[in-house]
Amino acid sequence: MNTRRELESQDRAIVKIAAHLPDLIVYGDFSPERPSVDNFDGVLMFVDISGFTAMTEKFSTAMYMDRGAEQLVEILNHYISAIVEKVLIFGGDILKFAGDALLALWKVERKQLKNIITVVIKCSLEIHGLFETQESEEGLDIRVKIGLAAGHISMLVFGDETRNYFLVIGQAVDDVRLAQNMAQVNDVILSPNCWQLCDRSMIEIERIPDQRAVKVNFLKPPLFNFDEFFTKCMAFMDYYPSGDHKNLLRLACMLESDPELELSLQKYVMESILKQIDDKQLRGYLSELRPVTVMFVNLMFKDQDKAEVIGSAIQDACVHINSVLRVFQGQINKVFMFDKGCSFLCVFGFPGEKAPDEITHALESAVDIFDFCSQVHKIRTVSIGVTSGIVFCGIVGHSVRHEYTVIGQKVNIAARMMMYYPGIVTCDSVTYNGSNLPAYFFKELPKKVMKGVADSGPVYQCLGLNEKVMFGMAYLICNRNERYPLLGREEEIKYFMCTMKKFLMSNCSQVLMYEGISGYGKSQILVEIEYLAQGENHRTIAIVLTKISFNQNFYTIQILMANVLGLDTCKHYKERQTNLQNKVKSLLDEKFHCLLNDIFHVQFPISREVSKMSTMRKQKQLEALFMKILEQTVKEERIIFIIDEGQFIDSASWTFMEKLIRSVPIFIIMSLSPFVNTPCAAASAIMKNRNTTYVTLGPVQPKDILNKVCLDLSVKGIPKELDTYLAEGSCGIPFYCEELLKNLDHHRVLVFQAMESEEKTNVTWNNLFKNFAKPTEDLKTFTFSLEEENEEVCNLASGVRLKNLSPPASLKEISLVQLDSMSLSHQMLVRCAAIIGLTFTTELLFEILPCWDMKMMINALATLVESNIFDCFQNGKELRMALEKNAASFEVNYRSLSLKPLIEGMDHGEEEQLRELESEVIQCHIIRFCSPVMQKTAYELWLKDQKKAMHLKCARFLEENAHRCEPCRSGDFVPFHHFAVDIRLNTLDLDTIRKMAKSHGFRTEEEITFSRIETSKKSEIFSENLSSEEIREKILSFFDNIITKMKMSEDNVIPLESCQCEEILEIVIMPLAHHFLALEENNKALYYFLELVSAYLVLGDNYMAYLYLNEGERLLKILKKDKSWSKTFEWATFFTLKGQVCFNMGQMVLAKKMLRKALKFLNRIFPYNLISLFLQTRVEKNRHFHYVNQNQQAQESSPPGKKRLAQLYQQTTCFSLLWQIYSLNFFFHYKYYCHLAALMQVNTALETQDDFQIIKAYLDYSLYQHLAGYQDVWFKYEVMAMKQIFNLPLKREGVEIMTYVADRLGYIKLLMGQLDLAIDLGSRAHKMWSLLRNPNKHYLVLCWLCKSLFLKNRYKQLIQVLGWLWDLSVAEDHIFSRAFFYFICLDIMLYSGFVYRPFEECLQFIHQNEDNRLLKFQSGMLLGLYSCIAIWYARLQEWNSFHVFSNRAKNLVSRRTPTALYCISISRYMEGQVLYLQKQIEEQSENAQDAGVDLLKNLENLVAQNTTGPVFYPRLYHLMAYVCILMGEGQNCDLFLNTALQFCETQGNVLEKCWLNMSKEWWYSNSELTGDQWLQTLLNLPSWEKVVSGKVNIQDIQKNKFLMRVNILDNPF
Repeated sequence: MNTRRELESQDRAIVKIAAHLPDLIVYGDFSPERPSVDNFDGVLMFVDISGFTAMTEKFSTAMYMDRGAEQLVEILNHYISAIVEKVLIFGGDILKFAGDALLALWKVERKQLKNIITVVIKCSLEIHGLFETQESEEGLDIRVKIGLAAGHISMLVFGDETRNYFLVIGQAVDDVRLAQNMAQVNDVILSPNCWQLCDRSMIEIERIPDQRAVKVNFLKPPLFNFDEFFTKCMAFMDYYPSGDHKNLLRLACMLESDPELELSLQKYVMESILKQIDDKQLRGYLSELRPVTVMFVNLMFKDQDKAEVIGSAIQDACVHINSVLRVFQGQINKVFMFDKGCSFLCVFGFPGEKAPDEITHALESAVDIFDFCSQVHKIRTVSIGVTSGIVFCGIVGHSVRHEYTVIGQKVNIAARMMMYYPGIVTCDSVTYNGSNLPAYFFKELPKKVMKGVADSGPVYQCLGLNEKVMFGMAYLICNRNERYPLLGREEEIKYFMCTMKKFLMSNCSQVLMYEGISGYGKSQILVEIEYLAQGENHRTIAIVLTKISFNQNFYTIQILMANVLGLDTCKHYKERQTNLQNKVKSLLDEKFHCLLNDIFHVQFPISREVSKMSTMRKQKQLEALFMKILEQTVKEERIIFIIDEGQFIDSASWTFMEKLIRSVPIFIIMSLSPFVNTPCAAASAIMKNRNTTYVTLGPVQPKDILNKVCLDLSVKGIPKELDTYLAEGSCGIPFYCEELLKNLDHHRVLVFQAMESEEKTNVTWNNLFKNFAKPTEDLKTFTFSLEEENEEVCNLASGVRLKNLSPPASLKEISLVQLDSMSLSHQMLVRCAAIIGLTFTTELLFEILPCWDMKMMINALATLVESNIFDCFQNGKELRMALEKNAASFEVNYRSLSLKPLIEGMDHGEEEQLRELESEVIQCHIIRFCSPVMQKTAYELWLKDQKKAMHLKCARFLEENAHRCEPCRSGDFVPFHHFAVDIRLNTLDLDTIRKMAKSHGFRTEEEITFSRIETSKKSEIFSENLSSEEIREKILSFFDNIITKMKMSEDNVIPLESCQCEEILEIVIMPLAHHFLALEENNKALYYFLELVSAYLVLGDNYMAYLYLNEGERLLKILKKDKSWSKTFEWATFFTLKGQVCFNMGQMVLAKKMLRKALKFLNRIFPYNLISLFLQTRVEKNRHFHYVNQNQQAQESSPPGKKRLAQLYQQTTCFSLLWQIYSLNFFFHYKYYCHLAALMQVNTALETQDDFQIIKAYLDYSLYQHLAGYQDVWFKYEVMAMKQIFNLPLKREGVEIMTYVADRLGYIKLLMGQLDLAIDLGSRAHKMWSLLRNPNKHYLVLCWLCKSLFLKNRYKQLIQVLGWLWDLSVAEDHIFSRAFFYFICLDIMLYSGFVYRPFEECLQFIHQNEDNRLLKFQSGMLLGLYSCIAIWYARLQEWNSFHVFSNRAKNLVSRRTPTALYCISISRYMEGQVLYLQKQIEEQSENAQDAGVDLLKNLENLVAQNTTGPVFYPRLYHLMAYVCILMGEGQNCDLFLNTALQFCETQGNVLEKCWLNMSKEWWYSNSELTGDQWLQTLLNLPSWEKVVSGKVNIQDIQKNKFLMRVNILDNPF
């Protein structure tokens, strides 16, 4: 019963408030007057715990987000709560926590002091005992020092109507502080008075030399029962728990609700604490490592004897301090007597109170407080120390007695500066640099050695914040570096150039205003403009304003006029006075010269007329004078006035400038941050002026951020991962980029190393993706500071996870300002969104928001989108496009905006805008944080347990959708993955399991029976006497029939939408992996990382697959140590995926190694030697015979189990890749390995009993036999594949398999040179994929269809298909299809004789996208594009350009893959080398013959290679013939030419045949080729529009071929 009452009482607000206060206040009965004084006797204990500050620094500089405030709170409170508990058990009352120290009181009557001192000594010794037995955590060196004092104590209560504070004052307070200062580690020191009052018979002491205070060694064993003695002593303590409450630590835990007392106690507690008590949803929110500004104010008194004497001075100071802090969102955190003075610890930037310009506000407050307190009676000296940085802000203590406090080195430094630099306002270097105030407001002070501070850095005195005209010091000073261009601001500079032109050509004023938030580089733009504006007939005046300027009347014009009048160079006021007299004598009567005294700090005699003038009249007289001076000046030279930080222009200056631009032709250029409040009327008038150009700055583009980083680091490239981190993290804001870089450098994340040549590098898994993002072409005109031979690249230190890095304090501070300006509900939404990640869906957010309805969430999201906290997108494609390019700067026409009629007031317009945003948010599915720093900052505000609960909630919700999209039949990305590895959080019902099994093609018994009935008819499809032509017609008519049925089919065949897998990948699978990482569920995280990798491979993104495989590898190493975890399937999947990545990258040795490892984990050992190879082949042949000839029995057997199926699918993938790898090798015995792998793929596929796997294996085996030249075998397996699909049910899965067969057969026929059949099959596959809405498969069909049509010279069809390919690339934002489009366009220009897209457009595409990760890490495409460009330049004999692209292609040649794309690309590369050979021979180069021999050998190897399809033979033989004729081998040339022509005839390759005939005719003719013949041909190449309109004959364009030069020398060798 008592326990329940205790729990109920803990939830009462009054109990929570009382926990923040001592019993002295909770049970105090004070006069309502302020100040009020109470006197009593008692014993004081001062406990100093050192070691916490060092630990706070360690945590505050932590690199990752997973170490922070919560761990710090746990460690701090582990120690402090133990001390608090001891004090409470021994009857003490904790008066105050001062950071990592505490002051406790035992309040008793004077006669009881003797016994109570004994109790307190016992308590002190037990506190030391706590730390002798405990081992320190986190490398923490805890040291405790205790001082005791006893005697008369006064308590002073003071404050205003909102807040109350208390102080204990008196000799005993001074004594306890001195005693503690004398103490060494583990000492207890008694003050002299305490030693006088104690029971000396009980205490063994040690004298301290030259001191009256003594050190306690130990308590002597008492002659009486100590427990009885203690109980008797506690009877004199008023609020010591006894009786029914004897088990309580503190009686205040049982306070009953009392509104009057609660109201009284609330005044002693900070408002943010009261909010936390009221709002349970923010529990724990206030404990964090946070950037703040600390201000220590110390008041020393003339007479400090009695509380009554100094009370009124403290009261007056407190009221003023409070009023100043309230304006600037600061708070008094603590007040205590400190070394003979009263100290106020004030903090700016507590949770919920972060404000912009915090440091400036703190300094303003400090100067104001200093000025006021210096005038207060009885205050002798005021000293203020201000510091800025990260400190721990949080609740420290025990659950029953704690306080909100700040701990950290910056707190200590502020306190020390206050004491070591008395009588002034001081600040540290961080405050000085962060204040954005002019340097002349400060003075650097000599360094002093301060106790407890190793290095405070420079210390500055703040001289005051009243702006004085410091002539020549307010100018815009920003060094312009010739070798450091202004990046990404070309458009902004164009605005200036256009406006400048207008100004110089007309007699009108011009105003150019650049608006942008802090960090956008506005000052840099103005520095560039100042440089560009230099000219003979005009003067440029550039100034920078500060926040203080705004409060100085007429300051901006004052500076302008000082420069115009030449006063900025004058060293003395007399010199200024003389200058002024000369300038104004003709414009102003001498008796009015004194008007200039105040404004220019001169001393003209004051005339009677001026002394009688009003201030207003003086101002008008001055303005009239300035106007005349400027009118006179602009007649001689034009004035360009440049103002940085224009938002700080005072209203009087705005008014003058508004008149000025109407009267005098002047060019004003200014940068300004958005106005916080409505600008004054004059400012608005200038903005609306017809001659004002107002430009709102946008962020710079990602490419410019990359250029900036490379310039800042003086490197030639940075890792792609770092490029992405900086581009996204900076949001295109240069300042953010600089801060992120500094943070990385501080944590030693960046490693610099010499740039290696790609050719020299030995390829391993770790350097497989040497992915360096390099500066753009336009930056290469600017030289780097490094020497060319000492080129470096920047890399990341090993093991660094950029995603988890904690944001730098400066950027975190900006995010905290935004967060704290929001309502609590909006803060909660942002914090919940931060848990989900950078990108999230509205559905998931709604799921995890506590007690929100949908309308409330949509409204909040709309508001936050409007505030630029979030961006919203309708789909993943829209998001990806937004990430590629930042919003550009744009011009705002305030004049036209002001002319628009206001319908029903501004409020109505804002409401309408919000409603539109709400409807936009409803339509949008995906939301993303505008700034990753905001997401990380909000994430760090959660406590560990809260984070885990939220991550778990997210994981449960996302898990349901963690599979392929519905059009892709909702299976796992790794087939049958969840059946092989059970990791699900949510339990599955039977229906869900059936549905998921079906999605993987796992059939029910009924379906198997149906399948059996159908398969019995398969043998009747192709009778043995059918000819190949009849079989062909039958196959094509079958596909035509399927297409007709598909068009008439129901929804179960044609999906309603296209593939959504990429979106699922980004908003479901990827977040799930990270949620499980956060939950420390490594096995589940690994599962989803492997799913991610598989998905990225499906999407063709090898680089992302590689990144997440590395994440998976890290987890596998951790799980390997866990003996309870044993998942060989995950290891097998890991190595299979690794093998696929290596295969796609053309690294076949690595791929083979990985795939063999995978098979080992799958219990399928692939032979290593010839003996086991032949044995295994025999076994597999027998298995194959069994499967094929006893197909019926195999079909009747039950299908494999789900786990077995998962393994079989992995095995088929491995074998499929292995036979292709072995087919690439020239070694004779490798063809046997190749055959075995292909056979094992077929057998494994047959074991799965899955139609798709079997058909895929048949077609792969057919292709293998095709390339190996076994006619009968390949035909047999193609027929078997067709038989398999003829009786598939016309359902989604069946139709997809049929489409795959049409697609794959078309590709095989293209490779084999059967071009007509390839076109027929490709056309049908195109129609089928189009109906199935699968762009990832559709684009490949179009690519190969283009190639077939290109070789057949079917131009109209080719251009039509190219149009489809372009439309698909645009609709799906598909880079690979766009690249292939330009590849074909280049081929058309090089070989077909007309232009579809101009060369410049193709070249621009390559320059813009050569760093695209999909192209860069895909073997073949860039090789082909670079080679085509190299051929172009070689034909034009522009050899420098040729070498640039040929070398880029050369670096990619080693990435050999057995694909048609690689074969096309390598043949283009070889053509470029052949053309270069012709140049070498022409120039009689020494190594020309060796180069020719090597080239011929390489071409012969390509023809001999199994993976090179016959379709490539004509071109390769053509090139071989050319090499032979160049080297004078006419006989071989004829042989190769005739062979090529035979292949062309067989294949119907019209394109190559035409070119071969022209080459043959040309090489054997006597006519000479002029050097510029190809150039002439190029200039006359017709566009496709001319061809299609009939203006150019088709036959004529076929003659636009490049004729290879042969008649160079009679005998070259």
